Amino acid sequence: MLPTFNFVGDWVVVEFLSSLKRDYKFGDVVVAVSPLDPKRAVCKRILGLPGDIVCVDPTHPYREYIQVPQGHVWLQGDNFTNSTDSRCYGPVPMGLLTGKVLCKVWPNFEWMR
Repeated sequence: MLPTFNFVGDWVVVEFLSSLKRDYKFGDVVVAVSPLDPKRAVCKRILGLPGDIVCVDPTHPYREYIQVPQGHVWLQGDNFTNSTDSRCYGPVPMGLLTGKVLCKVWPNFEWMR
């Protein structure tokens, strides 16, 4: 799978109303405060909503499944082999989500699906 964003240089349009209404869907690309470093923002895809059962690490031979608790989401980066995401820090509280990415505008325009 190719990364949705380049490591540096991409410009995106982010809307912030979703964070107020908590209007998120499976597959949305969101901006969140990093659970590991509150001074950083991370951009990840939602792969688990409250109540969903997710596989913690599908590449591990002994698969572990957890249920995403209420008020949390499961975030995952595009670069599966080299991404710090919910596989490392677990479910993320929805209060840390700050917005939803609508589209990438630079270097190539692309709507987020």
